[in-house]
Amino acid sequence: MAQQAYMTETDDNGGSGPERRGDRLRRLIGRLASGWRGDPRIWRRGLVVAALALLLSLVMLLHSRIPNRFGNLGSLTETFLPWLGLFIPVFVLLALVRRSASALIALVLPAVVWLNLFGGLLSDKTGGGGDLTVATHNVNADNPDPSGTARDVAASGADVVALEELTASAVPVYEKAMAATYKYHSVQGTVGLWSKYPLSAVKPVDIKLGWTRAMRATAATPQGKVAFYVAHLPSVRVKLQAGFTARQRDKSADALGEAIADEPLGRVILLGDLNGTMNDRSLNAVTSQMRSTQGAAGDGFGFSWPASFPMARIDQILVRGVEPVTSWTLPQTGSDHLPIAARVKLTGS
Repeated sequence: MAQQAYMTETDDNGGSGPERRGDRLRRLIGRLASGWRGDPRIWRRGLVVAALALLLSLVMLLHSRIPNRFGNLGSLTETFLPWLGLFIPVFVLLALVRRSASALIALVLPAVVWLNLFGGLLSDKTGGGGDLTVATHNVNADNPDPSGTARDVAASGADVVALEELTASAVPVYEKAMAATYKYHSVQGTVGLWSKYPLSAVKPVDIKLGWTRAMRATAATPQGKVAFYVAHLPSVRVKLQAGFTARQRDKSADALGEAIADEPLGRVILLGDLNGTMNDRSLNAVTSQMRSTQGAAGDGFGFSWPASFPMARIDQILVRGVEPVTSWTLPQTGSDHLPIAARVKLTGS
């Protein structure tokens, strides 16, 4: 009898803990589901949320069809397109509060569309190896510490560095700070290229601005010649009455695209601040003929602007005839942009 009592007590103590936790979980789920079971209105409630979910899906799916005639609304949408995904968890919360099965089912569609558009950027595609490391940075004309910014970029280990938004007074500072790392350099207007390898055929590129904000040079790397383009396309503005004003930026993008299309060398690297994302149709003259190192070999979205809270990747490293190996964002400097870098493979590309 004593043994039987001992065994019974042991069984009760050994199983009561997990059973009680399991019971509590089942009761919690039961309470959450009790408001849904047997409620015929779960299909009629939340129709507004369901409609908004479908509208969000259409905006993401058909973003290229949104017209630019009215304040460049299409380009504005495409610039911040990844951020539309933030509406999905908000709508899910609203659907749960409303206890709407219709809304929850409708939200599957925008989730699938967003993952189809940007799911590939969430994975780490970085690799090893490569022949050449490049970097680009809009240093900001009002940078309070150009010397420190130059040292930070040089410390990245890049073989070739492009700088944009250079002022006449700051150029000597950048030249002095980077002279020990880069033997060769050229500044054309407000953009410059610093290289560990000899530069030739250096010239400004006319992007229809009336002053120089783009250049081209040939770098003689150990793996052969590579054509480098540095560009700082005009800024865009979001105005209450005019919308997303980007006409001059779009005109300059077309001119840059023509110059790159006429490039005789097979290996081309574009470094610069394009004031637009890879999704922006207005940059098609450039983006249609080149690959983004971030899209091909990066980890995440690689947002570069504004530096304090990056929301868009408007600084770009694009390649043609070159294989991206890895792409990343560098730490913040005194600029309002983050510098970005990439390593590429030249041999066998």
